[in-house]
Amino acid sequence: MPDDTTIWGLIVEFDGPEALLRAARGLHDAGYRNFECHSPFPIHGIDQALGEKRSKIGYIAGVMALVGGTAAITLQGWTSAINYPLVISGKPFFSYQAFFPITFAIAVLFAAAGSLIAMIGLINMRLHHPLFNSENFKRVSDDAFFISIKAADPRYDREKTTSLLAELGGTNIEILADS
Repeated sequence: MPDDTTIWGLIVEFDGPEALLRAARGLHDAGYRNFECHSPFPIHGIDQALGEKRSKIGYIAGVMALVGGTAAITLQGWTSAINYPLVISGKPFFSYQAFFPITFAIAVLFAAAGSLIAMIGLINMRLHHPLFNSENFKRVSDDAFFISIKAADPRYDREKTTSLLAELGGTNIEILADS
């Protein structure tokens, strides 16, 4: 067992999605805020149980789509009406109907790129997470449900947190060292 200076936190297993959801609500109600739920599939209501707020990425994607669409229609309009005006089949110089497919594609491209950059910027990404050192955690993508609590949580106390998780139905409680 690692000493208290090198502890990253702990991981605990639960029997199923309902038990995981109950435990997440119990931890949040007990004042814990620095914990995560891990499941092989999405669980409806887990974000509310964790106390998560709405993500900013949707707003960023919307703004980036507007920027991309505006840039695309501006470039096409300037090119066809001002820089190189040609009368083709009697259409007006600024024929926005013909610009729509490119404008839509560029808006989607900007939204996707903005979402990717925002996601990378907003998440706390590590190349090697201490959870990967746990043999039990390898089952998370198959059939296991886990909660991990960081030792950095203000409410974290090894004995109290372990007993609370056991009361909430957790099994296989494992202390993880920071690597």
